[in-house]
Amino acid sequence: MSDTGTWFVVAVPAALVGAASFGMASAVQQRATKQVPNIRTLHPRLLFELVRKPIWLASVATVIIGLTLQVVALAYGPLMLVQPLLVTSVLFAAVHAAWLAHRRLDRLVMLGALACMGGLSAFLLLARPRGGDETIEPQAIPLGVLLGMLTVVCLVAASRFPGEIRVIALALATGVLYGVTAALMKVVASQFRAGGITEPFQHWVLYAVCLLGPCGFLLSQNAFQQGKLISPALAVITTVDPLVGVAIGINWFGERVTATPAVLGGEALAALVIIGGIVLLTHRGEVLRREIERVDSGDRSEPTWG
Repeated sequence: MSDTGTWFVVAVPAALVGAASFGMASAVQQRATKQVPNIRTLHPRLLFELVRKPIWLASVATVIIGLTLQVVALAYGPLMLVQPLLVTSVLFAAVHAAWLAHRRLDRLVMLGALACMGGLSAFLLLARPRGGDETIEPQAIPLGVLLGMLTVVCLVAASRFPGEIRVIALALATGVLYGVTAALMKVVASQFRAGGITEPFQHWVLYAVCLLGPCGFLLSQNAFQQGKLISPALAVITTVDPLVGVAIGINWFGERVTATPAVLGGEALAALVIIGGIVLLTHRGEVLRREIERVDSGDRSEPTWG
């Protein structure tokens, strides 16, 4: 079977089912984080509080299923194909979260999520990614430093600003860590395929995954706890994650994209659509947060859900 055939028979279905797993798990985790005390960013105590919730533990099992499917997808498809498909988890999460809360879906939140998905899909179709190799070259260092600095800036912003700005900053940092982790997981998958189950343990990449993965997961739980709704935070995470994956795929692995002037113009428009979707989600998330807080405070007048 050709590489393209393998992508569509193995990588695409695995990525989509993995996205459904991530979406359902995120909705459950967001609900569970509301049932424990607010804890400062990246403090492990949050996980100790959550581990007492059986439903949260079940969601972690669902995440493991999603991660397994993501590894399968990354083993058979290029990073720039697999990661954008995972953004569909936003829709799965929004539907599941609304069902858990007995609340109808908000139209503007769904529009923002669809804008993020549509922008990424357009970018993928225009870029037409082609696979490279899974060897991290020395030129990876500058991008790695830049992504590390971006994560630190987001954490500082999350510590200084309240409301949806804090949520978005935490989600941005989570997306960066998830994107880097996914790239490293692709390397681990390649090592496993080449040398068997013991091969990854002989390289630093697996241990970096074991460090960055849990940090990203803990940040995601902080983001879910701070946000009133699941869609804004998850949309940012699942949008930034593949964009970081695209940058890493090109810079680290030599994955190639179509780069004619017309395609670059279309990709710029797709990026604007993505940014517009995030801005809409941020604004709408703040409006709905105030509505929910007003209702929770005892004001029973009809909220404007949109």
